[in-house]
Amino acid sequence: MRKVALSTECHRGDNACVFTVTLKSSGRHFDVAAGETVLEAAQRAGIALPYSCRAGVCGSCKATLLAGRCVYPRNPPTALDAHERAHHAVLLCQAVPASDLLLEAREVTSVEDIARRQLRVRVADKWTLAPDVTGLRLLPDEGVPRLRWLPGQYLDVLLEEGRRRPFSIANGPQADGAIELHVRHVAGGGFTSWVADRLQVGDTLRIEGPLGTLVAREDSERPMVFMAGGTGFAPVKAIVEHFIELGTRREMDVYWGARNAADLYLREEVEGWAARLPNLRFHPVLSEPDQAQCPGLREGLVHEAVLADHPDLSGHDVYMSGPPAMVDAARHRFTDAGLPDDRLYYDSFDYAPDVLAQIMAGRAGLHP
Repeated sequence: MRKVALSTECHRGDNACVFTVTLKSSGRHFDVAAGETVLEAAQRAGIALPYSCRAGVCGSCKATLLAGRCVYPRNPPTALDAHERAHHAVLLCQAVPASDLLLEAREVTSVEDIARRQLRVRVADKWTLAPDVTGLRLLPDEGVPRLRWLPGQYLDVLLEEGRRRPFSIANGPQADGAIELHVRHVAGGGFTSWVADRLQVGDTLRIEGPLGTLVAREDSERPMVFMAGGTGFAPVKAIVEHFIELGTRREMDVYWGARNAADLYLREEVEGWAARLPNLRFHPVLSEPDQAQCPGLREGLVHEAVLADHPDLSGHDVYMSGPPAMVDAARHRFTDAGLPDDRLYYDSFDYAPDVLAQIMAGRAGLHP
């Protein structure tokens, strides 16, 4: 391996202090400006490293620091446990270099050629998926080039005052540029309340995308496990549909966890996949015991259902998407079951910071 010389002194470029990050596996390197995170700098350089929440919560952007030093001036790396920190794991979305760095990090080259862009879209259709989940079909404004993305990626809806709301795209690219979103109404969430109650067909939204690195990996013949929690089913749906369209013969187990049966809002569609395809099996799992009494439903936590069926995951590829608590519990248990880190692909949903503040203030009887 080529020896990499690291420096603890800032280089100078454009009157800003910069350090250089080198990726061990590929030898690619890029500069990081003062105060910039490794992930931000990599994206600016056109290098795709894995990420999801961009807040240090989900752990999707975990990498191994082989040499150098970094700090966390924005958010602490809460997604890293003591064992991971002891083995020099870092979170690229929060890590700011304090020297040159040598990293062992996964690269997702399949998304590098797709430019992120902003565009205006109109609501072409709106429907109820579940009592608290709204389906949206968005189309680009007339004359505006359609958004390009890979199944599993997400977009940000752009709001006033620089606020953003991330939503996974629930379908693959379409000839007409149609984008399907599954929007769960969050108590205390002004935007999702507006979507549920006041957004009309014909209204317009401004979006930015594509974002995220939860995308289909086609360079494998291993069986696949897909695990979704709640509306985390949206990117799973897009990726599974992609593999179905490819005509894959790989084994696919689709697990969808929810509180009650109504939250499995596309259950019949997934059951249709399983009835039609001999290599696909569907496992709906409900956490509320009294809701799991109907035939075909399992009781418990969805990641525990995966492990009950697959106690050894060393020969699988796993895709998962859902709330941070589910993702955090599952990723540790799945690696303990033999799944290599580089074959676990996931997306984590969390509240936007301003929404979380509103929710907490509401619980405390405050008015932000």
